[in-house]
Amino acid sequence: MKAAKFNLRLALIAFLASTAPLAAQSNPAWTRHFPPFRIAGNLHYVGSEDLASYLIATPSGLILINSSLEVSVPLIRKSVESLGFRFTDIKILLISHAHSDHCGGSAEIIKQTGAKYYVMAGDVSVVESGGRTDFQYGAQKSMHYPPAHVDRVLHDGDTVSLGGTVLTARLTPGHTRGTTTWTLDEPEGGRVLHVVIVGSPNVNPGYKLIGNKVYPQIAIDYKRGFAVLDGLPCDIFLGAHGSYFDLIGKYASWKDGDKNAFIDPAGYKAYISDREQAFHKELQRQSAAKP
Repeated sequence: MKAAKFNLRLALIAFLASTAPLAAQSNPAWTRHFPPFRIAGNLHYVGSEDLASYLIATPSGLILINSSLEVSVPLIRKSVESLGFRFTDIKILLISHAHSDHCGGSAEIIKQTGAKYYVMAGDVSVVESGGRTDFQYGAQKSMHYPPAHVDRVLHDGDTVSLGGTVLTARLTPGHTRGTTTWTLDEPEGGRVLHVVIVGSPNVNPGYKLIGNKVYPQIAIDYKRGFAVLDGLPCDIFLGAHGSYFDLIGKYASWKDGDKNAFIDPAGYKAYISDREQAFHKELQRQSAAKP
């Protein structure tokens, strides 16, 4: 029964990945409220039911990962404040990648808080153009969002530090040129837990892995990203979407008293393996179809 549920979860993940562009317009889980809570150490969840945003509280201020959609800002603010923090104490804003569902609210959050915006180099032009230079969606007005100025350009392996907390930016490109997987260590229950917040390893519908004139190295970048993800130590498995790591199911267990519900190294490995297989399957399909 447990294996059946796990396989069903992976099938759901694959389905959600395949419908990602449509979800921007029609997925109510993207804007549905989800209870904010502390995951471990000073790491908190402040996102919606599926668009994941994370708050890291330090003595020197707050770090927010993912601003979600432009319309998500009030939801995120309410979640931050309901945990007892001041929204205006956000000092640093980070993202997983430069798609509207993860960075569309950045300009408004910066306006309200004065936070500094740190973005991986490959995604800088995209966020500063409001999505207009995105290799796949640049011409789609529905995927555009308010542009935001980047204060610090990040590169693979760079660290972001505030108040004693250190995050490492891992470049895991392909989904976008600058897709970033964030890692950090959190003390919890007398031990140090390795946290991985997966950027996105998914191949969206319409992505050309072969002969992509706009993004020629896309397949190479995906392989590079999977090599990084395969090698990361992971105790707490998180991601840019709640569906990646079964937010709803794990939260239910957490609420019932299982404070280790989000410790899932096996789930992390299975998810990355599943997404890597999906990438290679699509690469083979496109290679076979090429004239």
